[in-house]
Amino acid sequence: MTSGSRAPLACSTHAGICTPSTTITGAAGGIGQELSRHFGRAGATIIGIDVKESISDFVKTLKDESITAHFGICDIGNSSEVSQTFSDLISRVGDIDVLINNAGFSAHPTIEKTNPEEWKFDINGNLNGAYNCVHAVLPGMKRKKKGAIVTVGSVNGLSALGDPAYSAAKAALISMTQAIAMENGRFGIRANIVLPGTVRTPIWDERSKKDPEVLKTLIKWYPLARIAEPSDVANAVSFLASDAAGAITGAALPVDCGLTAGNIVMSRELTLENF
Repeated sequence: MTSGSRAPLACSTHAGICTPSTTITGAAGGIGQELSRHFGRAGATIIGIDVKESISDFVKTLKDESITAHFGICDIGNSSEVSQTFSDLISRVGDIDVLINNAGFSAHPTIEKTNPEEWKFDINGNLNGAYNCVHAVLPGMKRKKKGAIVTVGSVNGLSALGDPAYSAAKAALISMTQAIAMENGRFGIRANIVLPGTVRTPIWDERSKKDPEVLKTLIKWYPLARIAEPSDVANAVSFLASDAAGAITGAALPVDCGLTAGNIVMSRELTLENF
């Protein structure tokens, strides 16, 4: 680092992950739990946010694993709840160093099966919720002149892959991330987004009831011949939150086992080659 560079974020000695305080939304879910353990084992103080009351039990589990953790039960789509929850948590643990916008959901597979109220609900939870959390942490990051915001988006934000309201929100998150990066870089704040493809989490359990082979069927679309695991997402997020990514901001990083590299199924059919 040159003498004119800003000071690095405080990081633990394990994998360069930034600490001490890391807030993770959707922390009770499959990816959220992996993120919490990944950062917590590296020495971060975890602040788990979730609308589910089960977040309290999960945080207790983290503490049993010798991870320093706090929790807040909050609907991130409700700006007043977010403001109050973050205010309470910040008063206890101090300003947030790393925000991971991980919360997300998808319940309406097609436009035909999505009514206007459902559309608004999905957009609010997936897009506005992330904005509300960013709005809550930015003042503290600006005061400290450092911070990292990493959002868990989706490849659905790049092309039509079903779940249109969810996909529209994920596309907007890419633009929001770029705006945060552009406007706040002068404060030492970086913002990036990861774009997972299919990830093996409990959210697939319901679809697996309809077709137990659904995940195996999807593999043919992935050049790496597998789908991502929650740990793959956590590794990418931790990199973007770390000093190792100190010159990276406004980036959208696919974590998709090659899905967006090209249409491998069509390529095989066009070339009549089995690669």
